[in-house]
Amino acid sequence: MKNVGSLLDSTYLKTVEQAGITEPENQQVVIKLVQEAIKFKFKLIMIRPNYVSMARKTLDEIDSTVLVGTVIGFPSGTSNIESKIAEAKKAIKDGVDELDFVIDYRAYQQGYLDQVEESVKQCTSLCLKHGKVTKWIIEIAALSDEEIAGISKMIKEVVLSNFSSTDAQQVFVKSSTGFYKREDGGPVGATLSGLKIMIDHAAPLPVKAAGGVKNLADVKKMVELGVSRIGTSSAKQIVLEETTIIKY
Repeated sequence: MKNVGSLLDSTYLKTVEQAGITEPENQQVVIKLVQEAIKFKFKLIMIRPNYVSMARKTLDEIDSTVLVGTVIGFPSGTSNIESKIAEAKKAIKDGVDELDFVIDYRAYQQGYLDQVEESVKQCTSLCLKHGKVTKWIIEIAALSDEEIAGISKMIKEVVLSNFSSTDAQQVFVKSSTGFYKREDGGPVGATLSGLKIMIDHAAPLPVKAAGGVKNLADVKKMVELGVSRIGTSSAKQIVLEETTIIKY
């Protein structure tokens, strides 16, 4: 496995209410995330849209190669196409590199397939037009195995039908928001079984694992499975774990 940091999207997506801190304090958390990403050579930082401009400026000031990513329609995915497009355009204007859209998986479950497909088509088109990577979060904890397979295949078919094979490599299928709560107490993030279904049905589109990835062992298993990127709030700990293993 190549340098683990280059596979990681270091993630902080809490609002001030969720974090229980003030807005200036939350901004400082984001700045610290940026600094850690630079130090540990992470692929990308994944933050809320309102912090994209600040992060972009900080990274550009030192000519860093760390990318800036944000979430769209987060975390429910139920916002309409127009809202997602408007949110994405603002993030692109603010200097984002990658956009992780939450797909309207509830609409998919209810059979509104044309609506979901059109959203994937329009939002992906906007991102590719501006040279941005697109990721579609399908929220596997809310889906059955059959639904995971079906929605992964649907995204693949929309992308391959409307964009080139080269462009398709810039469109990921992503497992989870990390914010979904299951009533039965089951796993709410990336699972190996769920990721396997995604990979089998989304290929040749790349797959990103996110939600509950906490250690190097998890990362290695997911990469061996065929995952291309990992989103995690434990990026620093994972890289330090790798460094310790190499050292000893």
